[in-house]
Amino acid sequence: MQNVDKVIDEKVQGKALVTEQKKENTKKLFIESYGCQMNMNDSEIVAAILDKEGYNTTQVLEEADLVLVNTCSIREKAETTVRKRLQKYNRVKREVNKNMKVGVLGCMAERLKEKFLEEEKIVDLVVGPDAYKDLPNLLDEVSEGRNAVNVILSKDETYGDIAPVRLNSNGVSAFVSITRGCDNMCTFCVVPFTRGRERSRDPKSILEEIGQMVNQNFKEITLLGQNVDSFLWYGGGLKKDFKKASEMAQATAVGFAELLDMCATKYPKTRFRFSTSNPQDMHLDVIHVMAKHKNICKYLHLPVQSGSNAMLKAMNRQHTREEYMELVDNIFKIVPEMSLSQDMIVGFCGETEQDHQDTLDLMRYVKYDFGFMFAYSERPGTLAGNKMEDDVPFEVKKRRLAEVIELQQEHALYRTQQHLGKTEEFLIEGTSKKNPNQWKGRNTQNTVAVFDKGNYKLGDFVMVKVEDCTSATLKGTVVGYSDNN
Repeated sequence: MQNVDKVIDEKVQGKALVTEQKKENTKKLFIESYGCQMNMNDSEIVAAILDKEGYNTTQVLEEADLVLVNTCSIREKAETTVRKRLQKYNRVKREVNKNMKVGVLGCMAERLKEKFLEEEKIVDLVVGPDAYKDLPNLLDEVSEGRNAVNVILSKDETYGDIAPVRLNSNGVSAFVSITRGCDNMCTFCVVPFTRGRERSRDPKSILEEIGQMVNQNFKEITLLGQNVDSFLWYGGGLKKDFKKASEMAQATAVGFAELLDMCATKYPKTRFRFSTSNPQDMHLDVIHVMAKHKNICKYLHLPVQSGSNAMLKAMNRQHTREEYMELVDNIFKIVPEMSLSQDMIVGFCGETEQDHQDTLDLMRYVKYDFGFMFAYSERPGTLAGNKMEDDVPFEVKKRRLAEVIELQQEHALYRTQQHLGKTEEFLIEGTSKKNPNQWKGRNTQNTVAVFDKGNYKLGDFVMVKVEDCTSATLKGTVVGYSDNN
């Protein structure tokens, strides 16, 4: 590997993370996030932007001058939860703090802006995922008694020049966003409509932000995006416009495998994870980079959504069941200790009992370590919502989901049992929820273990002998520090 700094200087140009002089902080911001890790990271960007406008974050709703909820439209339950929270905010606004302003951020903003602002009148401002830098102007609008809205999607906004304020951080792990948007157009998903088309962030700014985290003693960084494997930096712009770029821009472009290699090489004592991957965009050069570096965690979130080719086609997933299984085979050949997790949707439009059995069969083939499983709920604005019939009865969905969850729990136990008797490295990331005298930590496969605290502290890398397990948690004894401290 060439000198990393030289490679970056030759391949990319970009602005450093901006540190501007800010106003004296006299106002209070209360912000809540729902949904994916991208939403959590976006809230940290928003907090950084508003920090320069004089806002400190608070955990006390009643004292807030500004209340923001960062929303998710992926599933109906998330939207229902957000609506209940907005009702609570408005009750507090009426009864306790009449000067409070309430705003909605993120993925619900575009879809429900008229409802929130004009029909239901439950918010003062609505801000889409690409418009957070406009918050100061929007707040000025609100202060003058006008509703404020900006849900315009951008072709180039990545917030690469914003150093996020870490909210509710354990001081050990942090997220760094590397891409925004998605081009895949799965028929069940609203993300391309709420977050726009794919664009990637300047690698130089990514490495600078990681450097800031390392200097603050963070030990683990997760590279984040709707589809990290699609990362492609060629000087800026949408991924779909890459073919229009100059020959020089195309020849010096940085893909995800190269970015991952840069990160792991430049910060060898820092653990790296990444999420989320899409099977159609996962290339084996990424797996080879994972095998090359000890500090890249041996864990992949590899959503499949269904084990049925008919359902995969209906979902517009650009891979077949057989291609997915071949990819899994190759992953395990290159990194035998890899752990895999899945996203699974049951009861999608037209799903038959045979389609469901195909999903269970695929799960038995892979034996995932972890899973995120859901019954299909129709989302307005998606192709499935507009053109497909949600024809699987609720009771059938419920039964199929129960079968998928039961099988996943069997496989999770099978996978945790593979760790018994082994001594593995864990990063201490917090106190066990069940026992205040124990730490919890994660190994490279993303499996949680609990163990007595002893003289060890938060952020230490320790070697733990695994002695017992459940389907979700390992239990063991610390035998000493690892060589990564």
